[in-house]
Amino acid sequence: MIIPTEKRCIIIAEAGVNHNGDLAMAKKLVREAAEAGADYVKFQTFSADKIVTKTAKQAAYQKKNLGGEGDNSQYTMLKKLELSREDHYELIKTCDYCGIKFLSTAFDNDSLLFLMKELDLDYIKIPSGELTNYPYLKLAATFDKPIILSTGMAVLDEITASVDLLERQGVPRDRIYILHCTTEYPALVSEVNLKAMDTIAAATGCRVGYSDHTMGIDISVAAAARGAVVIEKHFTLDRTLPGPDHPASLEPPELKQMVVSIRNVQRALGDGVKKPASEREINNAAAARKSIVAARPIAAGEVFSEENITTKRPGTGISPMRWEEVIGRKALRAFAENDLIEL
Repeated sequence: MIIPTEKRCIIIAEAGVNHNGDLAMAKKLVREAAEAGADYVKFQTFSADKIVTKTAKQAAYQKKNLGGEGDNSQYTMLKKLELSREDHYELIKTCDYCGIKFLSTAFDNDSLLFLMKELDLDYIKIPSGELTNYPYLKLAATFDKPIILSTGMAVLDEITASVDLLERQGVPRDRIYILHCTTEYPALVSEVNLKAMDTIAAATGCRVGYSDHTMGIDISVAAAARGAVVIEKHFTLDRTLPGPDHPASLEPPELKQMVVSIRNVQRALGDGVKKPASEREINNAAAARKSIVAARPIAAGEVFSEENITTKRPGTGISPMRWEEVIGRKALRAFAENDLIEL
């Protein structure tokens, strides 16, 4: 299991393109993410003209989630989902007002420059599709920002190659967060393989998190329990809305419950030292544990034996772990049945 290196898991509420190109809807997503208690609300920054050819077809999940509508081209779909630069500034204002931090994933170099040079975001979030994009990774390494790297569709060698590249370009491994991910919408629970987080951590020495595309909150909470230091989860205002990612996203009440559950889990992880948690627990030992007591009346000078002593609550006398020490000793005084034995 991963040893957590962060006191508080970073929770990213992934609005993505679930605004459907509508700034008012995007602002409402910000408000819902803030209300849920997420640390960041994240969108996607791209120019359709720069990330896809006009002949590229939609992924199977996109076709399914869009109901096969339109010409099935990625370009047509993405063109409707672009956020303008002015939209970004408006969303940041909304984030500031609501008390949540703004993030966005850049899908092309110009968008990455905009997010880092103009908006000066806290993290560079690299999507799974750019994991093997050498020029993009080289550019990402130039901004002196911590990097969150998603790894959907990847094998371990691709992940280590990307991390090695970033490190060669000057990004220390302790500033790289690697998110295990299954790129399917929704992803099947049986295909999640959370143990891959451990493998990634061991192979790279980087901090590890999880980008969750499953339905519900269980797997995100489980990832946090395994030590994920970042959790990213898609959410929407309504799963029935048209769009490629809505069906695999949480609705606001679910997002809020996920945040509460992750916070509870992380508090429960503790420091790993096995000891009573509090003075209250120490005090319970007297009531729950046992002491060596007289099983029947014992005369002064009588030898303690298996027949005349036993163990009973409360645990305020001699511990039963001293049983062999007591057996064979002589009673220094008389004991009534159930009296705590004294030596």
